[in-house]
Amino acid sequence: MSQGRPDPPRLRLDPASYETLRQQILRRDGWRCQSCGGMSNLEIHHKGFRSHSGHDSEENLITLCTQCHAGVHHNLNHISFLNSV
Repeated sequence: MSQGRPDPPRLRLDPASYETLRQQILRRDGWRCQSCGGMSNLEIHHKGFRSHSGHDSEENLITLCTQCHAGVHHNLNHISFLNSV
């Protein structure tokens, strides 16, 4: 049994607060995909996936277009790019 500290609880915002943060991320990123520069079909991506305890925080979110977002989830080559942003 480990005696280390337990992981801190994941920061997960309520829907209204998340929408406010989402709009903030889009503005911060200039309403552009941070991978290809596209300006349509934009989504917010958790760099540290929610399924892996990723937080709803400005530092963990990035704007991607639908195509690049799908690529991140299906191709690990995109991960190195996202970790450098």
